[in-house]
Amino acid sequence: MKYLYLARKRGTKVLVVNPFREPGLESYWVPSSVESALFGTKMTDAFYQIHTGGDLAFVRGVLRVLIDEGGVDEGFVRDHTEGFAELRRVLAAISLDDLAVAAGSTPAELRAFATTYREARSAVFVWSMGVTQHVCGTENVQGIVDLALARGNVGRPGAGLMPIRGHSGVQGGAEMGAYATAFPGGLPVTPENARVLGERYGFELPARPGLTAAEMVEAAGRGEMDVLWSSGGNFLATLPDPNSVRSALASTSLRVHQDILVSPQMLVEGDEVLLLPAMTRYEQPGGGTETTTERRIVLSPEIPGPRPGEARPEWDIFAEIGRRARPLAAPGLGLRSAAEIREEIAEVVPAYAGIERLAAGGDSFQWGGRHLCEDWRFPTPDGRAQFSDVMPAAAEQRPGRYQLSTRRGKQFNSMVWRERDPLTGAGRDALFLSAVDAIALAVTEGDPLVVRAEGGATVRARAHVVPIRAGNVQMFWPEANPLIAQGRRDAVSGVPDYNAVVEISRG
Repeated sequence: MKYLYLARKRGTKVLVVNPFREPGLESYWVPSSVESALFGTKMTDAFYQIHTGGDLAFVRGVLRVLIDEGGVDEGFVRDHTEGFAELRRVLAAISLDDLAVAAGSTPAELRAFATTYREARSAVFVWSMGVTQHVCGTENVQGIVDLALARGNVGRPGAGLMPIRGHSGVQGGAEMGAYATAFPGGLPVTPENARVLGERYGFELPARPGLTAAEMVEAAGRGEMDVLWSSGGNFLATLPDPNSVRSALASTSLRVHQDILVSPQMLVEGDEVLLLPAMTRYEQPGGGTETTTERRIVLSPEIPGPRPGEARPEWDIFAEIGRRARPLAAPGLGLRSAAEIREEIAEVVPAYAGIERLAAGGDSFQWGGRHLCEDWRFPTPDGRAQFSDVMPAAAEQRPGRYQLSTRRGKQFNSMVWRERDPLTGAGRDALFLSAVDAIALAVTEGDPLVVRAEGGATVRARAHVVPIRAGNVQMFWPEANPLIAQGRRDAVSGVPDYNAVVEISRG
């Protein structure tokens, strides 16, 4: 928030697209500024309250206005992109009114957003899990990217695309290939990439993508997993449909939990459950690194002090298991120190060259330079950016049904720090709903409610009336997870859809 505050001090306009007028975006107290700390700071210039899931329709509506009113940077599009003609053709077949309805907006709001965007010299688009945690999350991001490309707002100062990650390990972990569908450096899992990496390490690597975390738990529930090894995480609290997750965890023959603390999923009884204590990044010899959202790789040095007796660095646990399970592959699993690992990263992931020279706390460098796609050279075969022609699904709002989305409060992932959110004043059992919907349901602040998902699951809640788009409601995650259906996820990213259609009744 400090950076939004500083940007607004320099004249930047902040436009927010969100179903709920978040109090923290209306006014916030930035501690590093005396004025802000004493009186608060207005953080936004305009709020656009759309339906949950209306993101793609909204950005497509804004793009439609830019096209109709001459707001596209035609020179940039012609010289540096492909696919815009097809997108223009597909978009022309959909009326602005229909896009506004699908978004939960109005044509006037779409035009107002487009006008502010067109008049700006540059723009930065910022989004987080409210955009990606949908079955159409990838399409939502593609729509945002297209809107940035339409005015050349990439690869130059003051412009760009900024996804906000869930925590400090996500960005670097992904770039090291710590997910199911990529090798280190973000290389796709293909036979050729597997062959090249296999030659480097001296043993054969899988040549097809693996299962995501959610898919592994679902496979365990079907009896298809002999061993389920969890490094960190708390599937029982974080994945949709906790009852199904509990059953899956209990049915696996061997479960291994490697973590820095005890989590509820470790306590689910099973045939055999092993707990492996791990060190934090600050405890492990040689320290560790994190990668920030602007691609800056920062060294976190080891901090002296007492250590839990049996805890080991996570990389050391994996290396030891690898050497014992595949002795013939042991030479390729050197991993003897954090410094050696950073040297290996610099070799295998060229973009990270320089990580091996980080030595003291605060040492950092930014891979890719200050701007990715500088001078509008894009990482595609022909060096040109590619527009997509994805379009939003038709709007469907059934009477008596509400679109539920999940929200986060004073918490870090599934670790809840306070029973009451300091920004909204809501308890963890709150159901955020609009005054219009409260009147329709004949409820007032604090009334007990029963929230029922289409699959039949129910959660008890209390009414919390807020300025949210009518027809949309919110509950805290992970408390609302029983209402979220298992198996609904983005087909490309594998990210679960943490939204649901629900009925609400007095409880």
